[in-house]
Amino acid sequence: MGLVHSLRIVADMARLTAPSIIEAARGRLKRDAIDERARWFARRVVHTLEVNLAVSGGERVSPDETYVYMSNHQSHLDIPMLYATLPSPTIRMLGKTELFRIPLWGPALRAAEFIEVDRANPRRARESVQRAAELVRNGVCVYLAPEGTRSRDGRIGPLKKGGFHLALATGVPIVPVALRGTIDILPRGARLAQPGKTVHVHIGAPIPVHGRTVGDLADEVAAFLKHHVEGRGTVSTLST
Repeated sequence: MGLVHSLRIVADMARLTAPSIIEAARGRLKRDAIDERARWFARRVVHTLEVNLAVSGGERVSPDETYVYMSNHQSHLDIPMLYATLPSPTIRMLGKTELFRIPLWGPALRAAEFIEVDRANPRRARESVQRAAELVRNGVCVYLAPEGTRSRDGRIGPLKKGGFHLALATGVPIVPVALRGTIDILPRGARLAQPGKTVHVHIGAPIPVHGRTVGDLADEVAAFLKHHVEGRGTVSTLST
């Protein structure tokens, strides 16, 4: 069963990528077209994998505002689950450089304004944050997983600081998002997805960044994630 479902997702990826590559080569790739295709792909993943998607907190986020979204990272499936649930119409993600090395898929991501982050190169990593800031100032919501890598056991790892610097530099609120269940479908190291699982997406209230520091923002987001993913930790009233 897992092989069939996984092959269907690969086929949908090709259907998503092909027109974007063609339009990018012709200089006709539009932001709203990427938004529509990303949502379509997310819905297809949810349908194909028969995911029972349980969402809470979406009413806290305005589709007319710009945010920096941050979530924990359990699986490659985190991204489609977020595209299927977050209220913001335009979201671009920061992703590790390995994703951008995939033939065809990588060039399509770059053309679609997704941002490559090379964590092995500090200068290029800083440039990636600067590009993300330009998008945010242009009204585009940005998503990143501050853990930087997928959890092996679902527990929250240390949070990297780049996303918090981004939020402070642009002045936009951080929206923390807790994901549970994607690790049961496609854990780190697995090649085949397991259908029929439940995924919980809990969207927190926007956290204002003015007058804050990187350290206390990171502590608040970490507390939110640990509370809603691991069931422990103290959560600020700003983000419950």
